Amino acid sequence: QVQLVESGGGLVQVGGSLRLSCAASGSIFSINNMAWYRQAPGKQRELVATITVGTRTNYADSVKGRFRIFRDYSKNTVSLQMNSLKPEDTGVYYCNAEIVAHGLGDGPHDYWGQGTQVTVSS
Repeated sequence: QVQLVESGGGLVQVGGSLRLSCAASGSIFSINNMAWYRQAPGKQRELVATITVGTRTNYADSVKGRFRIFRDYSKNTVSLQMNSLKPEDTGVYYCNAEIVAHGLGDGPHDYWGQGTQVTVSS
């Protein structure tokens, strides 16, 4: 019943910008930490940015100063603003959220979106 859906990916030139969004829906009681991951071709999935329920953030060294993660509590969304994009940023970006569902009573569980493709051309 709980799902995450990403949007906003696409093709952009080096130095350009994109904003990714992730919407959580379903029988949600609360959302704790949220995060963005990415997976480049032939590489393992890596953590890009996290944001806590108190809106404290953390970023991978490779994106510090260029990316910003933020959330909208009223819409159950988390976004990733990406600026000064590089070819190395190319990959599939995944939304992750720690969610407590209604009625389960077993604490939070991790949920993942299906991913959205970001391609930075050189």
